[in-house]
Amino acid sequence: MVALTIASKANQATTLPALLVAENANDFEPNAKIDIKFQDVETLQNADKSGLELEISDKSSVYSPTEVIRELLRLFAFWQGKNDNLVLEWIDRVGGFAPTDFKSVEGPLLELDSHLTLRSYIVGYTATPADFAVWGAIRGNKVTYAAVKKGAMLNVTRWFRFVEETSPWLAPAVQSLNAHAQERKAAKSKEGASYDIALPDTDKGVVTRFPPEPSGYLHIGHAKAACLNDYFAHEMYQGTLICRFDDTNPSNEKEEFQDAIVEDLALMGIKPDKTSYTSNYFQELHDHCVTVLKDGKAYADDTERETMQHERMHGIASKRRDATVEQNLARFEEMKKGNEEGVRWCIRAKMSVDNPNKAMRDPVIYRCNPQPHHRTGDKWKIYPTYDFACPIVDSMEGITHALRTIEYRDRNPQYNWMLDALNLRKVHIWDFARMNFMRTLLSKRKLSKLVESGIVWGWDDPRFPTIRGIRRRGMTIGALREFILKQGPSRNIVNLDWTLFWATNKKYIDPVAPRHTAIEKENAVTAILKGARVAPYTEDKPKHGKNPELGTKKVAYSTEILIDQSDAQSFAQDEEITLMNWGNAIVRSISHSLNPLHRSLVTSLELDLHLQGDVKKTKQKITWLATSGQELIPVELVDFHHLITKDKLEEDDNVDDFLTPETEFRTEALADGNVADLKPDDVIQFERKGYFRVDRAFKHGEKAVMFLIPTGKEGKGK
Repeated sequence: MVALTIASKANQATTLPALLVAENANDFEPNAKIDIKFQDVETLQNADKSGLELEISDKSSVYSPTEVIRELLRLFAFWQGKNDNLVLEWIDRVGGFAPTDFKSVEGPLLELDSHLTLRSYIVGYTATPADFAVWGAIRGNKVTYAAVKKGAMLNVTRWFRFVEETSPWLAPAVQSLNAHAQERKAAKSKEGASYDIALPDTDKGVVTRFPPEPSGYLHIGHAKAACLNDYFAHEMYQGTLICRFDDTNPSNEKEEFQDAIVEDLALMGIKPDKTSYTSNYFQELHDHCVTVLKDGKAYADDTERETMQHERMHGIASKRRDATVEQNLARFEEMKKGNEEGVRWCIRAKMSVDNPNKAMRDPVIYRCNPQPHHRTGDKWKIYPTYDFACPIVDSMEGITHALRTIEYRDRNPQYNWMLDALNLRKVHIWDFARMNFMRTLLSKRKLSKLVESGIVWGWDDPRFPTIRGIRRRGMTIGALREFILKQGPSRNIVNLDWTLFWATNKKYIDPVAPRHTAIEKENAVTAILKGARVAPYTEDKPKHGKNPELGTKKVAYSTEILIDQSDAQSFAQDEEITLMNWGNAIVRSISHSLNPLHRSLVTSLELDLHLQGDVKKTKQKITWLATSGQELIPVELVDFHHLITKDKLEEDDNVDDFLTPETEFRTEALADGNVADLKPDDVIQFERKGYFRVDRAFKHGEKAVMFLIPTGKEGKGK
């Protein structure tokens, strides 16, 4: 096995040539098995300040760019031919394109330009490693690459583009090296979010937990908690992450939600080292409750809910607070039976009557609920509250650092009181700000109400802030994680704008979204094109102008085309326009509706094809569809607005008073024939209309449904 190690921080003009030659061998030589690895360093430790190391079995290594490429040529015979000496001569010249100041590279570039005057390739009549190595050196150097893009040296630019177009494997090879640079930038962004928060005792090991309640689907607020716990456990400290389901309320919990949470965590790339359930500890929690009752640190109470709330608010002691241990234990036994008497009672921790921190005013720690539990069935009729169970199970499971949102801050003394009362191991707590968004509900109770009332389609509605909802809208997992990690574990509470969120997503989808065309059906305008070939025909065009790896699509051409009404209305008589992916045309005739109520409507156009026209000089560059030579695909384009009209709902606001009257907008359109091949979840761009996620693929007799993906440029109403 031959192994090529590349320092991803090194000057790419010195590393890319060897990478391309190695990739070429792996792709086209059946016996080549070059293991290509990257290290996040500027130079390799054992390579004498080089960014490369080629290991040949266990016998020897070579380091310099020239030596590495020469050794690769020696190892694989498929390159060898009569022009070997000329190829090696140009391999030796590759280093001349590495300096990052133009004066130093101008001479080698001029020499190459002169050499290529009557040549398509550097050596001979086919592409050789000389082409790939020199191409890689120029592509890896910002200075030489800029000169080529500007066309400063015509022959070099012509050759450079020709090699790129005839060797489609080059682009993904370059991307593989650039991907490591992007990962480094992402890592720096995370560091910029101040992750060095000085968590105590990390040298003794770090164990974090994410404790969702299986009573609904994960939303973006939960996603932040999950990502931060994952980041601290797995990336920052190489520790352990536990996902523990806080299944202590059988009235609200379902296995459906539990399974969905597991799936959503996996989609976010979060892999807990262990999954547990609070219900696994019901016996231990019961025993701890008995302990605090026997120690006089808790009591049974049958005070009415409203009265209890009033007493806690005003610092009034419950009439049951001074009951004897025997009385309290007897009432706890009644609770365990789940009978009529038992459901009247609850257990309260005996903390304080009038502590200024109201969370410390004798909170409830156990309730009676006869309803069957989705995991334990009818075994238990009593269930601990989250505030009682969480610190105890944290301590029992070895959690070292409890990272939780800042709304729990008032309950931190309560958390520590539980551990002190039971003489359990202490756990460090770190509060971070929850992620709030403008015009967005994150209350599970309020979201459930919208689902149950039919205002939305379900928990995966694209207008919902659930992980499933925003993914259905078109959010990528990579963008979701990047956005969350950029917020960091800060304690500053802010209301975030969705535009920032979706702008991050655009960076992920734009380079990989195939380009297609759609024309709105309503009042679409038929244009007759003079000068075009009479018979319809098709040509292969790139799906993405900057990403050849995506392949090609069929573009149909005919003398009759469809144009959007809005474009047709913007044309002036005899104006020269550009038909994208075709060329220029001149507007010769514009016909309008005879209906006096719709005089502005354009009904038809006549255009003269003018392919020799300069596309850079036209103001209008429009999309279009040939009516012949392809099957036009019916699609429904769906856009959404916020469910809520108010940027930030207050606690006492009635949600119904702030619901947006209309949040769903559908447009019928026709798309190019390639759209028939799209599958659900594919992300594309309809040029000049936006990015879309395929929610329902096209079937004959059934139109495709596509959701518009926000990009961060929309107004706040979106």
